Amino acid sequence: MPDERREEGKRKPVVVLTMGMAGSGKTTFVQRCIAHLHQKANGMKEEDVCLPYVINLDPAVTHVPYEANIDIRDTVHYKELMQEYGLGPNGGLLTAVNLFATKFDQVVELCERRAAQESGLERTADEDGEDEDERGEAINYIIGDTPGQIEVFTWSASGQIFAESFASQFPTCIAFVVDTPKCTEPRTFMSNMLQACSVLYKYKLPMILVYNKCDISRHEFAIEWMKDFENYQQAISTDTSYAASLSRSLSLVLEDFYGNMPSVGVSSVTGSGMDEFFNLVDASVEEYNENYKKTLESNKSAEKVGELLGDMKVSGQGAKPPQPHHL
Repeated sequence: MPDERREEGKRKPVVVLTMGMAGSGKTTFVQRCIAHLHQKANGMKEEDVCLPYVINLDPAVTHVPYEANIDIRDTVHYKELMQEYGLGPNGGLLTAVNLFATKFDQVVELCERRAAQESGLERTADEDGEDEDERGEAINYIIGDTPGQIEVFTWSASGQIFAESFASQFPTCIAFVVDTPKCTEPRTFMSNMLQACSVLYKYKLPMILVYNKCDISRHEFAIEWMKDFENYQQAISTDTSYAASLSRSLSLVLEDFYGNMPSVGVSSVTGSGMDEFFNLVDASVEEYNENYKKTLESNKSAEKVGELLGDMKVSGQGAKPPQPHHL
């Protein structure tokens, strides 16, 4: 996978933004993605090694089971913001993400510099202005771990700034992580599909439905519900509640949405399905080039990002420049 992309004109790395409902296992999934790519790299020649570049965008997480190259917690401090401005948990989270968005052009610049670096030496300047050597392998994927509260990222200006800033420079796709065991309940399944639909139409980026926790519950039932709404109607037929009636109606409305949606079942614990997932990620580049990139060029999305930054009216004071962790 990675070596094929490098041979074909040295394509830019693909950005994978992980989103999903709280508790769907996004962070564990990101950890498994990183482990999978490192395992693949172990079997390659040194000159062909490509590793992921990892960005943590969740300021409220206390621990991440991986080493992030860029971590929002190094730039803004969630609890300090809560204390200083008298904010609640959600207000503090949103403020932290918004502050980081004011510096996100520097994040993209760091990613571009790292993407341009093949497995050799690159001259960079340290804080004192002196040149220093930076060594690292080429990167094939930029993986972003978004906040657990999906609303903070998907329905705020900062989330759109993150996504559009990445998509203006790199092929970008969204991995929408779904909690498979919970989706065995038809109404929960429909709630996830409705949320995924809203994300797709907001960002207009290629999306992959990732059915996580398949070591606990297989995802084939969800695929059947996606392909044939009558199977879903049968599964929910015994429920006479208003929510069930709404779900039945939505299954007809959303059939066109998720009927052709790429999907894969994975286990973040065992690692099953990861090869198929990254095959879908690589395939999303073609969709990005055919759809999003053409729209980007015609609409000049870079100007739109600048307008969003102005609308936020955030000074960015107290936020330190993001720093990469050289792993």
